[in-house]
Amino acid sequence: MAEKKEKLFDMFPPISTEEWVAKINADLKGADFDKKLVWRTNEGFDVQPFYRAEDTANLSTVNSLPGEFPYIRGTRTDNNWLIRQEILGDTAEAINAAAIHAIDRGVDSIAFKAGKDFDAATLETILKGIDLNKIEVNINCCPGCAVEVAKVLVAYVKANGLVETFRGSINFNPMKRLLKHGLKFPKDLVETAKALIAEVKEVRGIRCIAVDSFMLNNAGAFISQELGYALAWGAQWMTSLTEAGLCACEVASRIKFNMGISSNYFMELAKFRAGRMLWAEIVNAYEPKCEDACKMMVHAVTSQFNMTIFDAHVNMLRSMTETMSAALAGVDSIETLPFDLQYKRPDEFSERIARNQQLLLREESHLNKVVDPAGGSYYVEVLTVSIAEQAWKLFNEVEDNGGFLAQLEAGEIQKAVNASGVKRHTDVARRKEILLGTNQYPNFTETALEKIDKAGCCCCCSEGEEGGVEALKFDRAGSEFEDLRLATERSGKRPKVFMLTIGNLAMRLARAQFSSNFFGCAGYEIIDNIGFDTVQAGVDAAIEKGADVVVLCSSDDEYAQYAPEAFKALAGKAEFVVAGAPACMAELQAEGIENFIHVKVNVLDTLKGFNEKLLK
Repeated sequence: MAEKKEKLFDMFPPISTEEWVAKINADLKGADFDKKLVWRTNEGFDVQPFYRAEDTANLSTVNSLPGEFPYIRGTRTDNNWLIRQEILGDTAEAINAAAIHAIDRGVDSIAFKAGKDFDAATLETILKGIDLNKIEVNINCCPGCAVEVAKVLVAYVKANGLVETFRGSINFNPMKRLLKHGLKFPKDLVETAKALIAEVKEVRGIRCIAVDSFMLNNAGAFISQELGYALAWGAQWMTSLTEAGLCACEVASRIKFNMGISSNYFMELAKFRAGRMLWAEIVNAYEPKCEDACKMMVHAVTSQFNMTIFDAHVNMLRSMTETMSAALAGVDSIETLPFDLQYKRPDEFSERIARNQQLLLREESHLNKVVDPAGGSYYVEVLTVSIAEQAWKLFNEVEDNGGFLAQLEAGEIQKAVNASGVKRHTDVARRKEILLGTNQYPNFTETALEKIDKAGCCCCCSEGEEGGVEALKFDRAGSEFEDLRLATERSGKRPKVFMLTIGNLAMRLARAQFSSNFFGCAGYEIIDNIGFDTVQAGVDAAIEKGADVVVLCSSDDEYAQYAPEAFKALAGKAEFVVAGAPACMAELQAEGIENFIHVKVNVLDTLKGFNEKLLK
């Protein structure tokens, strides 16, 4: 058997790219190849519908191995990422109990917040009964408290003989005030960072300088934008601290990247691969004495930007693909956020689901058994290089304009990210970006007011102190649609939308479905119908049902006849809408018909207009 080796597909003749393109163009039957099949990304480059070996032939990035500089294929020779869960509790005892509960169910990395009263006794209580040889510990705290937290943590580590084995982090992020509130850190951040690094010097396993680019992700940043700014953020620390007298190895080995993951599956996978490569080159420029300093440590957290309140269980689908992107990309740890985070404090069920999402990928799908499975994929390799190019371009722009901190203090980074957020909100409003259950295919009967617990909600919001420069806006992609639908709930009214279906069977059914989903996004009651023989019969049925809106669903060719007849028969008894954009639209508008819904309209703005009319 070993002697009978055959190459797969040898019996088929080779097909050139030109032949493939010719066949595709023939199948397109005159449609424009670029408009139909080429994806115009927010990142500033185009994605082709197919890639071949020739597309990666000249890419130097495909020649490295996992664990080798520049670490594009991973910083390790295994893919055993850590499963992290943020532990919530009102007391140290409650945090300890919740942490042990999570660890017993598969978590090997915990995070908790150190409050103002954090001391040695508090830490002792929180970590009681936890084997720190196996569990990573991450402490979130206000930047001004970081040095004191470090003193307490290091003392605990030394007292328990864990200096060589402890793994964890202290989240020192003085940039957070500028990003979230437009306010400067009240102290000398470089001196504070130096003091912090000095405190943890004896414990190599503590990362204490945070690059929290997940904040940019949660504000709607594009993928290459998050990466470019994250690299500039890290480089700011490298420059500031090496100029202050620390060696490059010491600084780089204390930096931890906490990055977001959007639902763009392959692009996010490529982002982490590109990030490792670029960060290795950046650190290498500081001439570190040890090559390991060039390794990028990445913790990934699923996005809050695309989480929704309505049809919230869909959040699990989004976070699952996000988690897969990060796992396949070879990050060091992942936090999958609970699906109900946006409207209440996560409970045992949602936390268990979030844990199990990663356990399924690790223990049943065995994603931890393969290092960089995307390596060699023509598509992913090209994406990696394309994202790297855009991120590097942005990184250099920031450096040329004084560096990350200078741009942050000027509000330029916040302004750029907010502009991306506005663009994405517009795409959601026009359904160019889909949020299942929110701006497309909503659950018509769902209500949400009764489940929102603002006191227990842990979500990002745009509330905060006002500073001297622009702050990030953390309005989630679906927030405006949610406000629209919640307004319907609060009004105590539920407008009825009646589908007047007539004429061409295929077109009337398709347009009735489109229109039902359209108005369902505002929480209106949908009254669908199989079809009517006459316009008058449909109008009579609509009036009998007490319809507030009547949507005429037919074919473009039939609208010239049916639309004027239905409009006159209604005689202002309900809002009249035509589903589609027929060639006779101008003539229909001349007769007084104002409302047309189709794929090119702004769904959100249109529904806001109807709310203003119907919820009075």
